[in-house]
Amino acid sequence: MRTRTKICGITRVEDVHAAANAGCDAIGFVFYPPSPRSVTQAQAEVLVQAVPAYVQVIGLFVNSSADDIQQVLKTVALDILQFHGDESPEQCQHIARQVGRRWYKAIQMKPGLDIIAEIQSYQNAGASAVLLDAWHPDLKGGTGHRFDWTTFPKLDIPLILAGGLNPDNVEQAIHTTQAYAVDVSGGVESAKGIKDQQLIKRFMQGVHRGSANC
Repeated sequence: MRTRTKICGITRVEDVHAAANAGCDAIGFVFYPPSPRSVTQAQAEVLVQAVPAYVQVIGLFVNSSADDIQQVLKTVALDILQFHGDESPEQCQHIARQVGRRWYKAIQMKPGLDIIAEIQSYQNAGASAVLLDAWHPDLKGGTGHRFDWTTFPKLDIPLILAGGLNPDNVEQAIHTTQAYAVDVSGGVESAKGIKDQQLIKRFMQGVHRGSANC
Protein backbone atom coordinates (compact mmCIF):
# COMPACT_ATOMS: atom_id res chain seq x y z
CA MET A 1 0.00 0.00 0.00
CA ARG A 2 1.30 3.42 -0.93
CA THR A 3 2.18 5.62 2.02
CA ARG A 4 0.09 8.79 2.12
CA THR A 5 1.75 12.17 2.68
CA LYS A 6 0.70 15.44 4.26
CA ILE A 7 2.67 18.66 4.00
CA CYS A 8 1.71 20.71 7.05
CA GLY A 9 2.16 24.32 8.08
CA ILE A 10 1.66 25.81 4.63
CA THR A 11 1.42 29.61 4.54
CA ARG A 12 1.93 30.55 0.86
CA VAL A 13 0.05 29.85 -2.35
CA GLU A 14 3.25 28.83 -4.13
CA ASP A 15 3.81 26.18 -1.47
CA VAL A 16 0.31 24.81 -2.02
CA HIS A 17 1.21 24.43 -5.69
CA ALA A 18 4.58 22.85 -4.93
CA ALA A 19 3.07 20.28 -2.57
CA ALA A 20 0.24 19.38 -4.93
CA ASN A 21 2.51 19.17 -7.97
CA ALA A 22 4.88 16.88 -6.08
CA GLY A 23 2.03 14.46 -5.43
CA CYS A 24 1.15 14.96 -1.78
CA ASP A 25 -2.24 13.69 -0.60
CA ALA A 26 -3.05 16.41 1.93
CA ILE A 27 -2.15 19.96 2.86
CA GLY A 28 -2.30 21.23 6.42
CA PHE A 29 -3.17 24.70 7.68
CA VAL A 30 -2.28 25.55 11.28
CA PHE A 31 -4.92 27.54 13.18
CA TYR A 32 -2.85 28.02 16.33
CA PRO A 33 -1.52 31.58 16.72
CA PRO A 34 1.56 30.71 18.86
CA SER A 35 2.91 28.61 15.99
CA PRO A 36 5.29 30.31 13.53
CA ARG A 37 3.38 28.43 10.81
CA SER A 38 -0.04 29.70 11.86
CA VAL A 39 -2.39 31.26 9.35
CA THR A 40 -5.35 33.53 9.90
CA GLN A 41 -8.77 32.67 8.60
CA ALA A 42 -8.37 35.31 5.91
CA GLN A 43 -5.06 33.82 4.78
CA ALA A 44 -6.54 30.32 4.74
CA GLU A 45 -9.44 31.52 2.58
CA VAL A 46 -6.94 32.50 -0.10
CA LEU A 47 -4.77 29.41 0.27
CA VAL A 48 -7.62 26.92 0.07
CA GLN A 49 -8.63 28.30 -3.32
CA ALA A 50 -5.29 27.08 -4.68
CA VAL A 51 -5.77 23.48 -3.52
CA PRO A 52 -6.69 21.25 -6.48
CA ALA A 53 -9.27 18.47 -6.46
CA TYR A 54 -8.20 15.18 -4.89
CA VAL A 55 -5.88 16.90 -2.41
CA GLN A 56 -7.43 17.02 1.05
CA VAL A 57 -7.31 20.08 3.27
CA ILE A 58 -6.57 19.47 6.97
CA GLY A 59 -7.12 22.07 9.66
CA LEU A 60 -4.88 21.78 12.72
CA PHE A 61 -6.43 23.08 15.94
CA VAL A 62 -5.09 23.20 19.50
CA ASN A 63 -7.70 23.22 22.28
CA SER A 64 -10.15 25.16 20.13
CA SER A 65 -13.88 25.29 20.82
CA ALA A 66 -16.55 24.05 18.43
CA ASP A 67 -17.59 27.68 17.88
CA ASP A 68 -14.02 28.65 16.93
CA ILE A 69 -13.78 25.81 14.43
CA GLN A 70 -17.24 26.46 13.03
CA GLN A 71 -16.23 30.07 12.39
CA VAL A 72 -13.27 28.89 10.31
CA LEU A 73 -15.44 26.43 8.41
CA LYS A 74 -17.75 29.22 7.28
CA THR A 75 -15.14 30.37 4.77
CA VAL A 76 -12.44 27.67 4.68
CA ALA A 77 -13.41 24.30 3.16
CA LEU A 78 -11.61 21.91 5.49
CA ASP A 79 -12.02 18.20 4.82
CA ILE A 80 -10.68 16.86 8.11
CA LEU A 81 -9.89 18.26 11.58
CA GLN A 82 -6.59 17.52 13.29
CA PHE A 83 -6.84 17.92 17.06
CA HIS A 84 -3.35 18.68 18.29
CA GLY A 85 -3.87 19.80 21.88
CA ASP A 86 -5.12 18.27 25.11
CA GLU A 87 -8.52 17.33 23.74
CA SER A 88 -10.02 14.20 25.29
CA PRO A 89 -11.66 11.54 23.09
CA GLU A 90 -15.06 12.81 24.24
CA GLN A 91 -14.20 16.41 23.37
CA CYS A 92 -12.97 15.44 19.90
CA GLN A 93 -16.10 13.41 19.27
CA HIS A 94 -18.41 16.19 20.49
CA ILE A 95 -16.74 18.94 18.44
CA ALA A 96 -16.60 16.83 15.28
CA ARG A 97 -20.29 16.04 15.54
CA GLN A 98 -21.16 19.69 16.07
CA VAL A 99 -19.24 20.87 13.02
CA GLY A 100 -19.85 17.81 10.84
CA ARG A 101 -16.29 16.82 9.99
CA ARG A 102 -14.14 13.72 10.21
CA TRP A 103 -11.19 14.01 12.55
CA TYR A 104 -8.03 12.51 13.92
CA LYS A 105 -5.94 13.12 17.03
CA ALA A 106 -2.24 13.85 17.43
CA ILE A 107 -0.62 12.09 20.38
CA GLN A 108 2.87 12.86 21.62
CA MET A 109 4.98 9.80 22.46
CA LYS A 110 5.51 10.82 26.07
CA PRO A 111 7.70 8.48 28.14
CA GLY A 112 5.59 6.15 30.24
CA LEU A 113 2.42 6.70 28.22
CA ASP A 114 0.34 3.59 27.47
CA ILE A 115 0.22 4.44 23.80
CA ILE A 116 -1.93 1.45 22.81
CA ALA A 117 -4.65 2.35 25.29
CA GLU A 118 -4.41 6.02 24.30
CA ILE A 119 -4.83 5.25 20.61
CA GLN A 120 -7.73 2.90 21.24
CA SER A 121 -9.57 5.49 23.33
CA TYR A 122 -9.60 7.90 20.39
CA GLN A 123 -10.39 5.11 17.94
CA ASN A 124 -13.42 4.16 20.02
CA ALA A 125 -14.55 7.80 19.95
CA GLY A 126 -14.59 7.79 16.16
CA ALA A 127 -11.15 8.97 15.05
CA SER A 128 -10.39 8.31 11.38
CA ALA A 129 -6.69 8.00 12.25
CA VAL A 130 -4.17 8.79 14.98
CA LEU A 131 -0.99 10.81 14.46
CA LEU A 132 2.06 9.94 16.58
CA ASP A 133 4.51 12.77 17.18
CA ALA A 134 7.66 13.34 19.22
CA TRP A 135 7.04 14.51 22.79
CA HIS A 136 8.03 17.97 23.95
CA PRO A 137 7.09 19.41 27.37
CA ASP A 138 6.13 22.81 25.94
CA LEU A 139 5.57 22.62 22.18
CA LYS A 140 2.45 21.30 20.42
CA GLY A 141 4.22 19.72 17.45
CA GLY A 142 6.62 21.23 14.96
CA THR A 143 9.58 20.40 17.19
CA GLY A 144 11.80 18.93 14.48
CA HIS A 145 12.51 16.03 16.83
CA ARG A 146 11.85 12.36 16.22
CA PHE A 147 11.00 9.54 18.58
CA ASP A 148 12.19 5.95 18.54
CA TRP A 149 10.52 4.60 15.42
CA THR A 150 10.91 1.01 16.61
CA THR A 151 8.20 1.79 19.21
CA PHE A 152 5.68 2.63 16.48
CA PRO A 153 2.71 0.27 17.09
CA LYS A 154 0.77 -1.84 14.62
CA LEU A 155 -2.98 -1.49 15.09
CA ASP A 156 -6.20 -1.70 13.07
CA ILE A 157 -6.49 2.06 12.67
CA PRO A 158 -4.50 4.21 10.24
CA LEU A 159 -1.45 5.59 12.06
CA ILE A 160 0.36 8.70 10.87
CA LEU A 161 4.05 9.27 11.60
CA ALA A 162 5.28 12.79 12.40
CA GLY A 163 8.26 14.39 14.09
CA GLY A 164 11.72 15.01 12.68
CA LEU A 165 11.00 13.72 9.18
CA ASN A 166 13.00 15.02 6.23
CA PRO A 167 14.02 13.95 2.71
CA ASP A 168 17.02 12.02 4.03
CA ASN A 169 15.22 9.83 6.56
CA VAL A 170 11.63 9.39 5.36
CA GLU A 171 12.42 6.24 3.37
CA GLN A 172 13.90 4.57 6.45
CA ALA A 173 11.04 5.88 8.60
CA ILE A 174 8.46 4.21 6.37
CA HIS A 175 10.47 1.00 6.22
CA THR A 176 10.72 0.87 10.02
CA THR A 177 7.19 1.90 10.99
CA GLN A 178 5.01 0.78 8.06
CA ALA A 179 2.99 3.91 8.82
CA TYR A 180 -0.21 4.57 6.91
CA ALA A 181 0.91 8.14 6.30
CA VAL A 182 3.72 10.58 7.04
CA ASP A 183 3.32 14.21 8.06
CA VAL A 184 6.13 16.71 7.48
CA SER A 185 6.52 20.41 8.15
CA GLY A 186 9.95 21.73 9.16
CA GLY A 187 11.77 19.01 7.24
CA VAL A 188 10.83 20.60 3.91
CA GLU A 189 11.38 24.24 4.87
CA SER A 190 13.99 26.89 4.15
CA ALA A 191 12.59 28.91 7.09
CA LYS A 192 9.69 28.41 9.48
CA GLY A 193 6.50 28.46 7.41
CA ILE A 194 8.41 28.79 4.13
CA LYS A 195 8.52 25.55 2.17
CA ASP A 196 11.30 24.63 -0.22
CA GLN A 197 10.12 23.20 -3.53
CA GLN A 198 13.19 21.02 -4.01
CA LEU A 199 12.97 19.61 -0.50
CA ILE A 200 9.33 18.75 -1.07
CA LYS A 201 10.24 16.93 -4.29
CA ARG A 202 13.04 15.02 -2.56
CA PHE A 203 10.76 14.16 0.33
CA MET A 204 8.12 12.74 -2.00
CA GLN A 205 10.79 10.73 -3.82
CA GLY A 206 11.79 9.24 -0.46
CA VAL A 207 8.16 8.42 0.28
CA HIS A 208 7.82 6.57 -3.02
CA ARG A 209 11.00 4.60 -2.40
CA GLY A 210 9.88 3.72 1.10
CA SER A 211 6.46 2.62 -0.10
CA ALA A 212 7.98 0.48 -2.83
CA ASN A 213 10.20 -1.33 -0.33
CA CYS A 214 7.46 -2.08 2.20
